[in-house]
This record gives sequence, C-alpha cells and structure tokens, in this order.
Amino acid sequence: MEKSIDQNGRAYSRFWFIFTLLVGTFTMSISQSSLSTAYPTLMRAFGISASTVQWLTTGFMLVMCVSMPISPWMLNNLNFKTMFMGALALFDIGSLMIILTPASWGSGGFWFMMIGRAMEAFAVGVLFPSYQSVLLEITPKEKRGTVMGIAGLVMGSALACGPIVSGILLKFFDWKSLFVLFMLVITVIIVMARTGLIRDVMARHTSSLDWLSVILLVGLIGVMYVVNLTGKQDINWLVNGLILLVSIAAIVAFCYRQLHLDTPLLELRVMKTFNYDLAILLTSISYIALIVTTIIFPLYYQGVLHVSPFISGMSLVPGAAFLSILNPLTGKLADKIGFKPTLIVGMLMIIGGWLAAFFLLNRLSLLTMILCAMVIEGGNAFVMMPAVTLGANALPNELVPHGTAVITTVRQVLGSAGVAVSTVILTVATANALHRGSANLAASLHGYRLVFALMVVIEIIGLILALMLKDVNKNSAA
Repeated sequence: MEKSIDQNGRAYSRFWFIFTLLVGTFTMSISQSSLSTAYPTLMRAFGISASTVQWLTTGFMLVMCVSMPISPWMLNNLNFKTMFMGALALFDIGSLMIILTPASWGSGGFWFMMIGRAMEAFAVGVLFPSYQSVLLEITPKEKRGTVMGIAGLVMGSALACGPIVSGILLKFFDWKSLFVLFMLVITVIIVMARTGLIRDVMARHTSSLDWLSVILLVGLIGVMYVVNLTGKQDINWLVNGLILLVSIAAIVAFCYRQLHLDTPLLELRVMKTFNYDLAILLTSISYIALIVTTIIFPLYYQGVLHVSPFISGMSLVPGAAFLSILNPLTGKLADKIGFKPTLIVGMLMIIGGWLAAFFLLNRLSLLTMILCAMVIEGGNAFVMMPAVTLGANALPNELVPHGTAVITTVRQVLGSAGVAVSTVILTVATANALHRGSANLAASLHGYRLVFALMVVIEIIGLILALMLKDVNKNSAA
C-alpha cells in the first residue's frame, strides 16, 4: 500500500486514509436525500403537514450552505483529524437526538428533531468541501482525475442511493431505522479514525475567524429559503420579497468584504481564473441534472406509471450503479485524454438522456425511463468530479480549499434552485392543462414534457461552456 507522510512526519497508508474518509462522507451525504420516501410516515407519526415535513430536507440544505464556506478556515486552523472526528461526532449526536424524539410530542417533537437534523447538516456541510480539498492536497496532480473519480462515488452515488436505502429500510422497519443505520456506520468510522487511519495532512495557516463574514452568510439561507417557497400557495410575497432583498444585500456585502480583507473567510479571488469559473458552472449544471433526475423521475414512476414507492426507489438502482461504475473510469480517462474531451462527452450524454426522455415520455414504459436516467447519470460521471478536479488544477495549492468550498456552495444553491424551478413548472403546467380540460394523464405528461425540455436547454448551455474551455493537456488545467 502506498505510504505518505503526515504533518507530524509519520508515515500512513494513503489507501486506508482515503477509504475511511470516503466511507464516512458517503454515509453522511446519503442522509441528505434519504428522507423523501419517509415523508408520509413522518407526517402520520408527528401529525404534521407536507409543507412542514419538507423542512427536514430544506432546512438541511440551508444549514449546509452556511457551513460550507466556513470549511476553508477550519482546514487552515484545525488539526484535520480533530476536525474530521468532531464533524462525525456532531453528526452522531444529531442522529441520536432524532432517534430519541418521541412521536407523542407531536409537532413540538418534530421541531426538536429538526435541531438534530441541523447538527447533521452542519457536519455534512463542513466535510463536503473539506474531503475534496484533502484528497486534492495529498494526490499528485497527474493522478487527481483518477482519485477524484473515485471520490465522485460520494457525490453522485450517495445522492442517488439515499432514496434506495430508505425505501428498503422503510419496507421492513420504522423511520428511526434510517438514523440508527447512519449512527452505527459513523460510530465505526470514528473508531477507525481514532486508531490512526485518519491523520493531520493539511498545512495550517492560522488566522482569526471573521465573525461578521459568518453572520453575512445568513444571506445564503434567506435566498435558499425564498427559492424553496417558489410555487407554493398562500405565500406572503411582500414579506418574503423583503427577505430576498435583504439576503441578496447580505451576500453582496459578504463578497465585497472577502475581496477587501487581508485574510478572507472565503477567498473569492479564485474566480479570476477562467477555467475555474467554467468548472463551477459545469459541475453545477451536471449536479442539477443529477438531483432533478433523482427527484422528478420517481414522481413520474409513482404519479404516471402508478408503481409503488418501493419499486420507484429500486428503479433508481440501475442509474446509481452505472454512475458508480463510471466515476473511477472517467477520472482515469480525464488523466489520459484531458478534461475538455471528457467533459464534452459527459454533456453530450446528459443532453441525449434528457432528449430521449422527452421524446419517449408517452410510451409509459418504466424500463425506457430507467434507461434514460442511466444515460443522464452516466453523463454526470464524466462531468461533475472531473470539473471539480479541473477547477482545482487551475488554482495554486494554497487556494484549493477555498476553490472547493466555492464550488460546493454554488453547486448546492444552483441544485436547489433547479429542483425548485422544475417542481414549479411541473405543478403549474399540469394544473393549467387540467384547467383547460385535459385528462389527468395528458396534463401530467404535459408538465413532465416541459420539465424535460427545460433540462435539455440547461444542459445545452453546459455543452457550450465545455466547448469554451481553454484546451488543456492531461496534467494541467491552467
């Protein structure tokens, strides 16, 4: 096994370091997408509405958006082993709070549960950019594509596997089994990390935490909150419009402050690099395709094809498996032929998958739509993590943590916006078609057709961006 040297001059196994890091992050990130299939069960258990239970996912994303930009400061100022184990412990404590929440508390119990959920989200938000920064730091530039391809299993597979895992567990156990599973795995990872498999590998550049910047980050929560309200009924848009304006002002103030601080919380000057900017947009556009697939396709399976939630969840398995198989291979491909050709292939696959879904929608075939989802998710393997690696290679090593934090934050915001817009189009278009006198099936197909058309347009923009990349060789992205 390949040996590396940590910050204390001691040798460690890079394989077991990466394995422990990825299994921990994979388990934590599954929790982001695993609860959607449990919504009906939780609504009955706590006596709450659909709009309330959605906070388990919405609130999770909001907290993540604030903790992600803080991760570079933590990497620069904390021992990585301490930071990693602290995040895992926080996740475990949050999971334990959820497990111990009595359903008899009703809605009050749900909001107690939300505190635990927020603790989980903070831990995931800190580690999501951090694990990518650490992998890029300990890997030679010529091997980054391969290693980040393996890391793509965490980003892509976890998102796709969440509904699958929850669907299987909920078929045999109650909703708390999800959090019991998460807690058990994370506890094992803590023990593994404590035995020395995780080491302090990041050089520290100590600085004081700029609390005003942290406070201004709340603007991200405001924007995400209003985005997730889009399409819902009985919304006071006067109040929420004001929240949106104040939030945007806070984000602008945050950006201005980062550009004028000697030691910013988040180094936004990384965005002066052309290939890095394109990498941000490409990974975000591919993420939109992936997350919309994992949310919209199951709705189609259940609402149009009338399959059970369990069958709907299992229908995501082929796409998730295809994505998992391709991720390491596409990383090696990027190392061999370069990032630009790899990204172009991926965008063409994603466009092809959405176009096929658009034209084959009326066939009402589960197998056909599963194949379309596989092509879309397979294309994602050629784009998302190779784009992250491309962006990192365009930056000096000391800016990589800031670069990955910016990429993951922007990706999270745009992914959430993509889901919100797609859901609004589906709901509004279907309702309008019903109002015009269309049958239920025709109205539903009309809504899905517009969503798929939107995704084709978005991914064509991604292809244009890939074609705009400065031509790079296999070892350079500058």
